[in-house]
Amino acid sequence: MGLTAGRLERLNHMAEHNETGKQGEEEAARYLQQKGYDVVARNFRYQHAEIDLVARKGKLLIFVEVKTRRNLSFGNPEEFVSSTKARLVMRVAEHYIFTKDWRYDVRFDILAITLKDDDVLVKHIEDAFW
Repeated sequence: MGLTAGRLERLNHMAEHNETGKQGEEEAARYLQQKGYDVVARNFRYQHAEIDLVARKGKLLIFVEVKTRRNLSFGNPEEFVSSTKARLVMRVAEHYIFTKDWRYDVRFDILAITLKDDDVLVKHIEDAFW
C-alpha cells in the first residue's frame, strides 16, 4: 500500500500534533517546577489511559492534564478536556494512589499551554475536575 498525498499529509499532521503535545508537557513541567512543585511522574499509564504529569507539593499530590494548542481558532486548550477524559484520568490516579500507598490529599489540575511564535502562555486551573 503506497502513501497517497492525503495519507502523507495526515501522517505529517499527526507528527506535528505529537510534537506540540511533547513541547507542551515540557513547558508544563518547567512551569510547575518554577512554582515549587516536584514532578514525580510523566505519562503515567494504566490500562488504556494516561496522566500527563504527576506533581507533588508537600503532602499534596497533583494529577495534571496538559492541553497544548498552537492556534486558538477552535477554542482554548482547557476546553478540550472532556468529562470522559476526566473520568479516565481519575481512574489512573486511583491506581497511582493505590500503588504508591498515598494517604494524603490529591488534586486534579489542567495546565492549558498556548504556543504562539516564541511565546508560551500557561493557564493553571486548579481543582479542574470538580
